[in-house]
Amino acid sequence: MPNRSLRAAALTATALLLTSTAVACGDDDSKGEDPTAQKLSWKECPAPSEAEGGGDAPSPLPGGTAWQCATMKAPLNWSDPKGDTIGIALIRARTSGSADRRLGSLIFNFGGPGGSGVTTLPAFGTEYDTLRTRYDLVSFDPRGVGRSAGVRCENDQQLDAYFQQDATPDDAAERATYLNNVKEFNAACEKNSKKVLPQVRTTDAARDLDLMRQVLGDTKLHYFGISYGTELGGVYAHLFPKNVGRAVFDAVVDPTQTSEQGSLGQAKGFQLALDNFAQNCVSQEEDCPIGTSAQDVKNRIAKLLRDLDRKPIPGVFPRELTQTAATSGIAQSLYSQDFWPYLTEGLDQAYDGNGQILMVLADSMNGRNQNGEYSNLTAANVAINCADDKPRYDVGYVQRKLPEFRAASPVFGDYLAWGMISCTDWAVPGAADHPDVSAPGAAPIVVVGNTGDPATPYEGARKMVTALGKGVGVEVTYKGQGHGAYDSKNPCVRTAVDGYLLNGRVPAAGTVCS
Repeated sequence: MPNRSLRAAALTATALLLTSTAVACGDDDSKGEDPTAQKLSWKECPAPSEAEGGGDAPSPLPGGTAWQCATMKAPLNWSDPKGDTIGIALIRARTSGSADRRLGSLIFNFGGPGGSGVTTLPAFGTEYDTLRTRYDLVSFDPRGVGRSAGVRCENDQQLDAYFQQDATPDDAAERATYLNNVKEFNAACEKNSKKVLPQVRTTDAARDLDLMRQVLGDTKLHYFGISYGTELGGVYAHLFPKNVGRAVFDAVVDPTQTSEQGSLGQAKGFQLALDNFAQNCVSQEEDCPIGTSAQDVKNRIAKLLRDLDRKPIPGVFPRELTQTAATSGIAQSLYSQDFWPYLTEGLDQAYDGNGQILMVLADSMNGRNQNGEYSNLTAANVAINCADDKPRYDVGYVQRKLPEFRAASPVFGDYLAWGMISCTDWAVPGAADHPDVSAPGAAPIVVVGNTGDPATPYEGARKMVTALGKGVGVEVTYKGQGHGAYDSKNPCVRTAVDGYLLNGRVPAAGTVCS
């Protein structure tokens, strides 16, 4: 199944190949208590749970600072704050600076939706050494994710079959099979996570953020949101404008779009990234092994996908590389320019009949580790998106939209158009056509857009600035490639972001970095 949004793949690009177990929600000793009065018990971090991806406990940072973990109790239903609770898994690294220089906690959300912040923050920990001089670095598994009452749908064997299916159906029989598979997946989510599904909206996660702020002892929320994390940050700013401290949004989701418009925007964004990849390959001094011109590279990719639709090739034994898996693998590799060599090698390999590299990339997209275990990345991604997004699309609607999606991207158009079916027959109604992020009176929020971003196209940054309202959003442009800007290590971007978060120095609106 393609994710309804390809935003989720940004997290797996860290090689946090993630499986699926959930923390139950229900009665406990904290029921009926004031959640803001709780005291967190910070302890040595355990190894990640299966839902977070498994693996080893996070290693200390250079210099010896250990990662600490805790569980915050939050209401399952924010409309009934004294009712059942769930545990929200947290992780932190204490500040490296002196107590008199400490500004508080800087809370990260790395996107998805569906990514575990408890596993992602340690993977990127050294990237934020400068910010740790004045903040405790904190992240969390949002509700429905990882250890935080993680949504469960299908098991590993079922998911293997699910991701092997043809998610770009060409005829009535294929369409019927695809739709039935989506219905079965969604029914499994309802069966296994019925109590949680109505409570995983972004507005619920935003209320968790404000509780987190209070429990951590901060008067303001200092926040770094990436990808979907920018949407969560915008919703927080709308609900709690007076509580916004220093905040940065990077790889910005367009808050004005419906899910259909977002998918179409991604089709254009991924096609642009593929165009840039193809041009880069043929412009190197060494011959490009996958084409003689940029157009030839793209033509050969399109032919490979057509051929795989008719006849898959060997992938990661015993699975085969299908058209859908190859499309997922190509998309995954476009999240970072650092991955372009893997895409070149994977395509060159696939042209010789070996789909292993592209399948490994597709597994990363889907949250599957090398042991064949899946995190709950996909389950949470679908659950949160379907709880948030009001539109429900049927097969006839997608068929009418296919020409527009194909015009936007010959490679990714069908894939993203059919992905709109993901919320068909979902157990919970969607909340709205798009999120409300208007935040009059909030402190400045630095909004960083990347002109080459495939998953959250550059135009979304300006839309976010406008939607936040006058005097709130401050736009910074990075002329680069890949998903996001701060992790590019571009000195100009780092100066703008660090200057604001560390010293309160608001960058000039319209700052351009290249």
